Amino acid sequence: MTPLHALATDAGLRIDWEDYAGEPQRVSDAALVKVLAALDLPADSEGTIAESRRRLADQATACSFVSADVGTPVPLPAGGLAAGAAGLELEDGSRRSLRIDGRRLPGIDVPGYHRLVQGDRVLRLAIAPRRCFGVADAAGGKRLWGPAVQIAGLRDTTPRAFGDFGSLAETARSFAAAGAGALAISPVHALFPADPSRYSPYAPSSRLFLNILYADPALAGHAVDEAASPELIDWSAAIPARLRQLRAAFAARSDAVRVEVADYVRKGGDELLRHARFDALHAHFFAESGATGWQGWPTAFHDPAGDAVARFAAEHAEEVDFYLFCQWLAKRSLDAAQRVAIDGGMALGLIADLAVGMDGGGSHAWSRRDDLLTGLSLGAPPDLLGPEGQSWGITGFSPRALQRTGFEPYIATLRAALDHAGGIRIDHALGLRRLWVVPEGASPRDGAYLTMPLDDMLRVLAIESHRARAVVIGEDLGTVPEGFRPKMDARSMLGMRVLPFERDEDGFIPAERWSEEAAAMTGTHDLATVAGWWVGRDIDWNWRLGRTRPDAVEADERATRAEERTLLWQAFTDGEVTDAAEPSADDPAPAVDAALAFIAGTPCELAILPIEDLIGAQEQPNLPGTIDEHPNWRRRMPAPASELLDRPEVARRVARINAMRNG
Repeated sequence: MTPLHALATDAGLRIDWEDYAGEPQRVSDAALVKVLAALDLPADSEGTIAESRRRLADQATACSFVSADVGTPVPLPAGGLAAGAAGLELEDGSRRSLRIDGRRLPGIDVPGYHRLVQGDRVLRLAIAPRRCFGVADAAGGKRLWGPAVQIAGLRDTTPRAFGDFGSLAETARSFAAAGAGALAISPVHALFPADPSRYSPYAPSSRLFLNILYADPALAGHAVDEAASPELIDWSAAIPARLRQLRAAFAARSDAVRVEVADYVRKGGDELLRHARFDALHAHFFAESGATGWQGWPTAFHDPAGDAVARFAAEHAEEVDFYLFCQWLAKRSLDAAQRVAIDGGMALGLIADLAVGMDGGGSHAWSRRDDLLTGLSLGAPPDLLGPEGQSWGITGFSPRALQRTGFEPYIATLRAALDHAGGIRIDHALGLRRLWVVPEGASPRDGAYLTMPLDDMLRVLAIESHRARAVVIGEDLGTVPEGFRPKMDARSMLGMRVLPFERDEDGFIPAERWSEEAAAMTGTHDLATVAGWWVGRDIDWNWRLGRTRPDAVEADERATRAEERTLLWQAFTDGEVTDAAEPSADDPAPAVDAALAFIAGTPCELAILPIEDLIGAQEQPNLPGTIDEHPNWRRRMPAPASELLDRPEVARRVARINAMRNG
């Protein structure tokens, strides 16, 4: 092994890997040098490689965090701990004496975050339950179902330019009354409120705070006064309009609200203050120069603890207070939606969606950049759908930083997501095992897989899952690394079983063969709806936008879809969810009925059904790989949930789902 390859391996980079077709691939030396440089491990000469390897070895010796399962021996890092007596400080404050035997501790029977102390060396221990909190824990063995919704697309009885947490509360009330046990929602992470073009929920400024645009002004005593948007949201007008509503609510806040906000700010501490300062600074410099991230601000403002930022905060105290108020109002609004769901009888209530990363120009990267993979973009290697690979323009946690900080930023992120929810869906859960990282400005082909501390992350996830009494769903779609799904299963982390992908050499897999510990779905926000797939709406879009392979023939694609429709209908017939003849390509309603019943009939303990499928919509919320070509994250529901559920065809579908899930 060359010195460069040895350094790359020490740093957790996969030099050799398999692509989507199972073909072996190797990262070029030039690409490795670029990725290592972004990881702050220079590798452009033999001397820098040797020095980088020494630094990595020193960091491993200084490791101050280990994890283990309840009752199993705890492995200890090399260096700094001697065999003999040590003290164990449990999270509840109690203390125990124990002995270190070689490179391990005897098993600890109390889950939580504890401290092992020996002399001046302190080691943080994460002792995890053997599995995550499960659907059975919440529902007593009942198979649950619930809709998946895009919050912005919801309507309610109050005219609004887009759906918000007030709309979500009304939706939760309606679906709880209809028998749903859960309500899966789109990400609610903080975005960039001053920039109306930044509305994608999967490119947040921070995952530690909320999207203030979803705050319900009515909960601060200010009636919403907006014109309801038509079928598509015009974000360029809707976001400034909502900010005006929020500013009016802020200006008219009562003394009681001021007291509540002050208490919230006190509990939020420095982290919350820094985020509010970021939003105020971003609004200021975006208006002044169009700067989209902190990198475009004057250098003096790059340091969140610097004098320039402190002076700005003092001179713009009212603006900082406005963003603090908005965060308080957003939290109050989202908490209210979860209370409505639980009080209405849902076993889980809201299922939060945790985006895979965050914008490198956002609040988290500005205030805590040492947490992140600076200079690297997350993405995907070349595959069938993206032959050039993908670079998503977002960043994520550095595995070395996680070890150095005792996984504190990861724990904080999970707690922020679970603060208002009975479940969490982890977007691109494969990223818990490995991330495809691409140097900024480089081709996605010049990326590499970076290994993440999977076992540690799963154990922390199990701890937080039980503390929040929340189930965990992992998006395990795409090229799944060998051994990943067994790890998920061992932790009772639900995988996603999505109808279009559940196939084998004989066709679509029968419902009875679907895994019990999984979330069954007709589709996701990135896929064609059932009705859209049946009529070929996704094919229409691909050909309209030129998103096809050079050798593709439209007639061949439509002929293949016809064959797939027959296979799917055969699965519905074999599964006894229909005995009708296959409907024509321009009659999707019977296919929607059958698909929903098919998913409801699986043994999966949770069924998540996009609201678009419940109502038989043909258009999907998002078309991956597009920005302006397709109206991503702009589609609204045709009516409030209460009215949609009263439609005869929707009421019939819901009644059948309830009967099959409760049978």
